[in-house]
Amino acid sequence: MHTLVFLSTRQVLQCQPAACQALPLLPRELFPLLFKVAFMDKKTVVLRELVHTWPFPLLSFQQLLQECAHCSRALLQERLSTESMEAVILGLTARLHPPEEEAGTQPLCRKHALRVLDMTGLLDDGVEQDPGTMSMWDCTAAVARTCIAQQQGGTTEPGLSPVPVEVRVDLRVNRASYTFLREALQSSMDSPLRLCCRDLRAEDLPMRNTVALLQLLDAGCLRRIDLRFNNLGLRGLSVIIPHVARFQHLASLRLHYVHGDSRQPSVDGEDNFRYFLAQMGRFTCLRELSMGSSLLSGRLDQLLSTLQSPLESLELAFCALLPEDLRFLAQSSHAAHLKKLDLSGNDLSGNQLIPFQGLLQAAAATLLHLELTECQLADAQLLATLPTLTRCASLRYLGLYGNPLSMAGLKELLRDSVVQAELRTVVHPFPVDCYEGLPWPPPASVLLEASINEEKFARVEAELHQLLLASGRAHVLWTTDIYGRLAADYFSL
Repeated sequence: MHTLVFLSTRQVLQCQPAACQALPLLPRELFPLLFKVAFMDKKTVVLRELVHTWPFPLLSFQQLLQECAHCSRALLQERLSTESMEAVILGLTARLHPPEEEAGTQPLCRKHALRVLDMTGLLDDGVEQDPGTMSMWDCTAAVARTCIAQQQGGTTEPGLSPVPVEVRVDLRVNRASYTFLREALQSSMDSPLRLCCRDLRAEDLPMRNTVALLQLLDAGCLRRIDLRFNNLGLRGLSVIIPHVARFQHLASLRLHYVHGDSRQPSVDGEDNFRYFLAQMGRFTCLRELSMGSSLLSGRLDQLLSTLQSPLESLELAFCALLPEDLRFLAQSSHAAHLKKLDLSGNDLSGNQLIPFQGLLQAAAATLLHLELTECQLADAQLLATLPTLTRCASLRYLGLYGNPLSMAGLKELLRDSVVQAELRTVVHPFPVDCYEGLPWPPPASVLLEASINEEKFARVEAELHQLLLASGRAHVLWTTDIYGRLAADYFSL
């Protein structure tokens, strides 16, 4: 339910011109709630004026658009309105370019209070956006164009220079957006609108362009670098990694598709890999490492031994890990600190099973999120692992999609997992019982692409639901929808 203050605020904003006139008379303590209500109800005229006259040094989306005592709606968990986002940007622009009639007059003292506009933390679910919402890509473009326009807007009269505002954003860049984003970062260096990137995600970007962007970023602001679909290879990685390593406060590094044949290594490849390891040793604050779809067979010890501090999140999906890799990880200092572990796409059914169980045992005290998609785990392997898995008392999420499990195996998992009081989500595969003419053992591609018997699966869902009700665990989500929920971000764990 909404509080009386919230309802009164909503009523005040019904007439936007009157509300704008009243802003100078309202207590500054009401501004945070005014902002949330105006943003929620798309009161864009008021929203723009709120930013224009913001009375605090910080305007943070993460603070203002979260669930609060007045309203349980957490707007940051939704795709945000384009109208409201544009109104915020227009309000920011108005601060930097006051109307001519204001020139020479004494501005409101609180008009100069804003120093930081923090727009980080927006939902980025990868789902196609509708015209009424703004994606992370759209936000990146809008903020970048504002920076460019501010720099091109001409000079102001002496004594009327606008108070600098730092705009903190998460930037998403690809080939199409690279040019204007680079221009925006260059423009903001000598502009009262200073662009500060918290998280950078670069997709399908040439190596030279990636390096050029990294050189423009503020080393004090950046906490994550995420390079996707760039097919760097060891040679490309050796070129980029020294530019990455200068960000000494970096907490998360996500590199994908780093290929190099560890079974038949070349001299150049070995030199590049050693150089990469040497640069990785420079990080002092790194807590998350993702090396998805990179060939790391037999090399995990070399990679992790170079790090100065234990990791809390490690993603090694489709890395062709060997038993010795899992044994090393289980015995390393990292295991006892892991909150998130992703081993998807690594075959854990054979010689890797016992080392994997040892790793689970070592991480049991801290593990919150475990992803085991397409790991070739059948009933026998799952049942053998359950005693260790259920010791992960703090586990909140378990991903088992794409494994050849039967209904009997799922039922056993459900019964045993009752002791895991923190468990909230289990993403399970379609049981092998629901397929027709399935080869055995079934390749993951068959499980992902073959059709299932809908009637059989409906009965499975009903039975699982009844078991959850009977065990008092109706609040735990058991689902086959791997796209319906966002992957847990390390910083939100």
